[in-house]
Amino acid sequence: MPLTNTDAILWYNVGVFGEAGYAVPNWSNDVGSLNPQILDWTDLVGRNLFHIMHHEDSDLRIPPSVNTLKRVHKLYLRAANILAGRAVPPGENNMEVQHARPAGEVFRVYPVPYFKVRNPFMRRWGGLMLVSLAEAMQHTENRKELEISTAFAGQVGQYVRRVYVNMAIELFGKTRDVAQADGFALTDADFSAYNPGDFFTQTEMVDTVPRLDRVFTEDRLELLAEGIPVTQLPANLGPWPTNLTNLYDDTRTDATMSGVSGTSATRSAAAPLMPNPPGP
Repeated sequence: MPLTNTDAILWYNVGVFGEAGYAVPNWSNDVGSLNPQILDWTDLVGRNLFHIMHHEDSDLRIPPSVNTLKRVHKLYLRAANILAGRAVPPGENNMEVQHARPAGEVFRVYPVPYFKVRNPFMRRWGGLMLVSLAEAMQHTENRKELEISTAFAGQVGQYVRRVYVNMAIELFGKTRDVAQADGFALTDADFSAYNPGDFFTQTEMVDTVPRLDRVFTEDRLELLAEGIPVTQLPANLGPWPTNLTNLYDDTRTDATMSGVSGTSATRSAAAPLMPNPPGP
C-alpha cells in the first residue's frame, strides 16, 4: 500500500502510463470510508473525469470542442444535483443506524492523463477535480455512516463549480456576475453558438500534431477504467518530479539558495527531471 508524505496530486508512475504523465488523487493515509455517499461521490467524479480526460481534446492546445464542454456541463449538473439532494443541513437530524454497521470500502481511483496534458483548460480543470476527490477522501465525514453535511458538499463542490464558472467565462463569454449567480447554467443556445474564435487569438487556435504513441486503446485502458483500490497501488507513488518540494530539498539548506558551482552545478542542471519509469 502506498505511503505518502505529500498532499500533492500523485504521479501514477506505472509503466507507459507513468511516462505519459498519468495522475491519481491523493488520499493521504485515508484509504477508505464508512460513508456510502462519499464513496458514491468519488466513484462518480472519478469515472467521469476518466472519460473526459481521455478525449482527444486533451492532446491539443486549441480550445476544447463542444463535445468536451457538454460533458463538463452534464457532470456539473449531476454533481450539483447529488450534493443538493443528499447533504443534510446542520439543524436537521442525521439518520442513524440502530443495529447494522457498515463494513466500509477502500477507495478506488481512476488514473487519468494530467501532467502532460497539452490542453491548458483541461489540465486546469482536471487538477481541480483531482483536488475535489482528494478533499472527499480525506474528509472527516468518512467516519459518518449514512449522511453528508452541507459543509462537506460546499467543500468538495466548490471545485466543480469553479470549473464550470471558468468554462462559462472564458469559453462562452459570460460575465463573472452572470456565471456565479445562483442557478446559472449554460443553455442549448449557448452550446449551439459556441465559437472560441470570437475570444481567442489566432495563435491559440492552431497547434502542432501531438505525440500519437500515447493514445491508448480501450483494451489497454481496461484495468484503469475499472478503478484500482488504493491499497493495490505501488508504494512509491509521489508528486510529479518537477515539484517545488523536491527542488528546494536539492538546492536549499536554510533560507537561501545554496551556492553550487563548477562540476556539481553542471551535473545538477543536467540531471533528468523525470526518472526512467519501470516497465509496463
